[in-house]
Parts: sequence; C-alpha cells; structure tokens
Amino acid sequence: MIRLSDGGAYLQNGRLVSESNISKEEGAKKTIAYSILQAHNVSGDQKNLQIKFDKLTSHDITFVGIIQTARASGLEKFPIPYVLTNCHNSLCAVGGTINEDDHMFGLTCAKKYGGVYVPPHQAVIHQFAREMLSGGGKMILGSDSHTRYGALGTMAMGEGGPELVKQLLNRTYDIKMPEVVAVYLTGAPKPGVGPQDVALAIIGAVFSNGYVKNKVMEFVGPGVANLSADFRIGIDVMTTETTCLSSIWQTDETIREYYEIHGRAGDYKCLTPEEGAYYDGVIEVDLDTVEPMIAMPFHPSNAYPIDEVNANLKDILADVEKKAMVSLDGQVPYSLQDKVRDGKFYVEQGIIAGCAGGGFENICAAADILQGASIGNNAFTLSVYPASTPIYMELIKNGCAAKLLETGAILKTAFCGPCFGAGDTPANNAFSIRHSTRNFPNREGSKLQNGQIASVALMDARSIAATAANGGRLTSAVRQIEAGTLQKYKYHFDATIYENRVFDSHGIAEPETEIHFGPNIKDWPKMEALPQNLVLKVVSEIHDPVTTTDELIPSGETSSYRSNPLGLAEFTLSRKDPAYVGLAKEVRAIEEARVKGEHPCEVSGEVKPVMTAIKTKFPDASRENCGFGSTIFAVKPGDGSAREQAASCQKVLGGWANIANEYATKRYRSNLINWGMLPFLIEPGALPFSNKQYLFIPDIREAVETKREKITAYAVDGDSLREFTLTLGDLTDTEREIILKGCLINYYRG
Repeated sequence: MIRLSDGGAYLQNGRLVSESNISKEEGAKKTIAYSILQAHNVSGDQKNLQIKFDKLTSHDITFVGIIQTARASGLEKFPIPYVLTNCHNSLCAVGGTINEDDHMFGLTCAKKYGGVYVPPHQAVIHQFAREMLSGGGKMILGSDSHTRYGALGTMAMGEGGPELVKQLLNRTYDIKMPEVVAVYLTGAPKPGVGPQDVALAIIGAVFSNGYVKNKVMEFVGPGVANLSADFRIGIDVMTTETTCLSSIWQTDETIREYYEIHGRAGDYKCLTPEEGAYYDGVIEVDLDTVEPMIAMPFHPSNAYPIDEVNANLKDILADVEKKAMVSLDGQVPYSLQDKVRDGKFYVEQGIIAGCAGGGFENICAAADILQGASIGNNAFTLSVYPASTPIYMELIKNGCAAKLLETGAILKTAFCGPCFGAGDTPANNAFSIRHSTRNFPNREGSKLQNGQIASVALMDARSIAATAANGGRLTSAVRQIEAGTLQKYKYHFDATIYENRVFDSHGIAEPETEIHFGPNIKDWPKMEALPQNLVLKVVSEIHDPVTTTDELIPSGETSSYRSNPLGLAEFTLSRKDPAYVGLAKEVRAIEEARVKGEHPCEVSGEVKPVMTAIKTKFPDASRENCGFGSTIFAVKPGDGSAREQAASCQKVLGGWANIANEYATKRYRSNLINWGMLPFLIEPGALPFSNKQYLFIPDIREAVETKREKITAYAVDGDSLREFTLTLGDLTDTEREIILKGCLINYYRG
C-alpha cells in the first residue's frame, strides 16, 4: 500500500530512478517546490530563504492576538490581502458577548487596515481559501496548522501568529531551504475508498519515523490524474499530520476546471517538476491497494484498515487501550470492550465536518450511501457540516441535503468546532468516528481531571455513512456499497452569498475606522528583555512520547478567552498538569518583585537557599543580573495546532524556556522563539533535574549573543550545583535578537 525509499530518487520520463547524469544539487532545483520557494525568496541566497507570502489568512481564535501584536509593533495597513474568517468561535455558548466582540473586532480591523472579513457560518477558513484565495504558484501563510492548498498549486503553510505579524510588518519568513519528498501516486482508488483513507495510510507510514518532518511533500506520478480535485484536497489537508512543512501537487486539467468552476480561470497554473527533478525521499502510494482506514484513539497515525480492526477486535482493542493509557497518564479508566456487542464494534457518534470532511464530494458520497437508510433512534447520531455556504447551497439544489436529513442526520453550518472540542462533544465513554483532522486526547472535549473521557477515531465520510446505515456498527464503505451506489455530481459554485455577506476592502484602508474592543480583548502584558543570568524553576515535567498543543493549552470552551492573554493563561496545561498555573504564578511573582527593585528572597522563602547555593560558585550573581522564570520539560512538545497560545500562555505566566529532547514541529518552536522563550534541547536519557527543582543558567544572554553551541547549566541540589549541558539548535540572527529583546513585540518596538 505504502512504501518509503531508503534514499533519494530522480523523476525522469515520469518514472523514479536512483541514478542520473544530473547532480543532486541541480536536480533539487527542478522540483515544483523549489521553483515556488525561490520565486518568493527575497534573500538572494538559495539555501537561506526569506519568504514573502502573497496572502494571509486567520480565524477568530487567532486574528485578535495577531492584530493586537501587530498594532503594538507599529501596524498601519495590511500590506497584502489578509482574510479574517470566523469559523471557530462561531457559537456564543459561553462567556457572554465575548465571541461576537471578537467578530466585531475583526470586521472593524478589516475596514481600518484594508482586509477581508468572512462572517460566522459562511465558510471554514481553508474552504474559503480554496474557493477564493488560492492560485497556481502562489504562497499563503495562515495561522492555522491545516493551511494546505497544495492540490490547487498553492504552497501554503500554517504557523503561529507571530509569523503572520512579521508579514504584516513587511518582514520575512526565514527558513533554510527544506528537503523535498516525492509522494509518487499510482493506480486509482476503488469505490468506497475516500481521501481520508489515503491520507491516514500515509500518516501511519511516516509520522513516527519523522520521514517528512519539516520537509515539503510533492505529489507526483500517474495516479494524480485519477483523482478529482476534491479527492486531492482531502489528502492534502491531512499532510499537516505528518509534521511536514508544506505540500504541493502537480496540476492538470482537473485543477484548471476547478478554477473555472469557481470563476477564477486566470488563477490556474500548470505545475510539473522538470525532467530530472531530484527528491530527498520517496513515498510510493499504490492507490489500487488502499483500503478504508480508521485512525484509532488518540492520534491520526494510529491507523488500521477497518476490515483488520473488525477481524482482530480483541488484539487491536487491547493495543489501542495500552497506547491510550500512555496518552492519558492513567488518569481515568479506559476500555473499549463495552463497544463490542455480539462480536461487532459499535460507535455512538458520526461527524463529517470541517476542512477535511466537509467537501462537496465527501458529503454527496455519504448521502448516496445512506439513501433510503435510517441512522436509528438509539444512541447513535450523525452530524454533517458542509465546509462553506456555497457547498451547502449546492447540496440543497442537487437533493443530497434531503437524502441526508431524511435518514435522521443533522445538517449544520460551516463550523470547525467538532475538530477541536467546541461542537458535538461526545458523551462520557462514547466513541465518535469523524471525518475531521485530529483525534488527540483532550481535544474533543474530554476533561480527564473531572473523570470525563471520550474516544475519537478518524475515518472517511464514506465509511462513516456506511457505519451510520448500520446503526453505528463499524463498517467499511467498500463492504457496504453496491455497483452504481455512488453517483457523479457536477458542482456549480455560486459566489452570490459571498458577494452579499463578505466584507472585502479590496486593499483600501479606512484609518478613521474605530476598532471595536470588547471587555475581554486585552493588550499583551509588558515583557522584559533576556537577563544576563537565568534562575529557572521547573514547574512541569511531562514524559509522554509526544505532547500536543491541545495539552499545552486546551481547545474547546477555552477558545472564548483567546483574546485575553492573562485570562486564557489560566487554562495552561490544565488538562495535563493542573498544578502548573499555580507554580508558574509563584515564580512570576518573584520576577515581578525583582523588576520593581525588591529582593526575591523577601518574596519567596525558597529563593534564599537557591541563591546561596548559586553564589558558592558564582559570587557575582545578584538581584540585578539574575532573572527568575519558569520552564517545563517535555520529551517532544508541540505536535498539532499552530496556535501561538501554546507558547504565549507560558510566557505571560513567567515562562522563559522549554526544555525538550526534540520539538514536534517547527511552528511550535517558532512560537517559543517569537515569544522570547528559549527552545532548549537536552539529550535523551536520565534527566539531571526534576519537577519543582531550580536551575541556574549563567551568562545565558552572552551565550545567545555569541552563538554558543553548548550552554552549561546547573541544577540546584540542596547547597550544591550539578552541571549539565543544554543546546539551542539552529537560530537565525533575527531569532536570537527576538529572544534577547524578550519577544517579537519588543523586537519591533526597538
């Protein structure tokens, strides 16, 4: 089904070969990815890129913080098209007026600075970008991790908010030229196999081994032509879950037709790799052999063929339960055995939604499979969220909406909530199957500290529909459908709803517009520059193999507080380590007192013995040259969302660093840096410190300034110091300056 190469390969005459008379260096320049990146690179250096994007896009969990940061840094006008969508905080279920206040903030900022505002329920962020923003050979930066439009010939990246701030201030996105991995497609999917099946098969093959981490996935090969535009889009959006940097696809007449249907024929561009293109790795995907898949709890890479799960229920469920207890830290009892009845596996909920599942073809296929069936009147429910109102309108016109509704399914508006725990949260101990993007623990609404746990598995819309038709019994769509079940529907895009509702400034700013500030919208607190020396207290120690951003800062109901830095910070690590916030605040109080001129020893009784131990080796250490802060240790933090709040919440609570064996994604590490936090690395193995222990890092400012490769640190152990070594990894000169200044806002203020 999926095969990974041990080394690189050339693409010649449409075939992969291991040898060529073209050098690897020259061959690498013949990829689609290279041509797009260099067309947007303003550094003049082919290896060290400084990228300027064509367009930006954000949603209502992220755009308030981004614009507030940019305003504090001198923003006067959006220099390129910036689209503010409203698909996350669309339900005003908690917090009173604060969600709608954020929306009005977005509308008034779009007017004041010359942007585009998409009202709630019109479209999820990525569907609007596909329909209205993408373009062949273009680049888009979004403050959502699933910013992926490669199937349409657009290289797109999801990053934390500070990277968008840089673009708004006419700065650049700085990266080394990434490696490019070919995804070579052959064959064609069998009826009943959908894009999520292909995506999960790929994720399962490459996530744990890091095969494409921080690389670009370039989709090529004869199998591409056998996929519709919607099918390609459905695979492409899930590339985020491989931890790749971005994606791009060869384009053809199918994509040309997509642009024509959407009234943007001029935005199409034929993209193909040049003869002799060299790839640093190859993922071969035989589409003929892909089976309907399910990603069992609690990660998209925990993927199995559905038929294999049904055939080996006992063994697979035991393996899933074992893995789950690692993810859940044993905080709640977890068993899936009650889902097995008469030897069959039953689920309680189905969801088809968002940027991955809410596409036109996915929903039409689900409607065909469910036609004439009933989802029953028991616990099982099915909700379907079209990804945009134009898709919704077409489903009404072609009758698929009626097919779904008469089964007992519910058709809802464009909303990302089911993907991050803000909509259709399952019942305690329920099992939900979803055509969405993620199934991390703590993401779908579970609150382990309250004894609440739900399971989410990822599946394609087709198999979700087949399962729904059988009252929740896990069913592969390939096993359900008969010849002719799936019809081919022609899509007709109607932009009228956007013309009537979307505010588009066409780049014309109205500086006189007053920004709407709700009472929950707060400015960022003042942040200090990096001190000469650091005294850090470890306030959380996490040994999970991977720590997601949803565990660092929970999604769901907390999303209403995204515009309030201190208010949101109260939720930091709340579902992973509830003691974190209190411990971090204690250290922050020490630093706040120090900055005011008070002596830290007078604020906290535990500081005096720590400083006494430090002074035995560093007698010059003093209140004036030692800053106090907190840090966390995690094995591999940062998988998942691009939300900057995973880092900024730690910062506003007094965090100065993370210590990790590695960082799961570039975007999380970038978020740390942009908030002035040191992304320390430590070799795997026995830790030289423990939770609640103090660390001393002398001359850290000088180490950053002089690009010191190894940084000597000390664990304060009673009245003595125990030495160990940290590193910072590669940092650009700009990133070092941001850390020295204390955060990106300080950097731009000068």
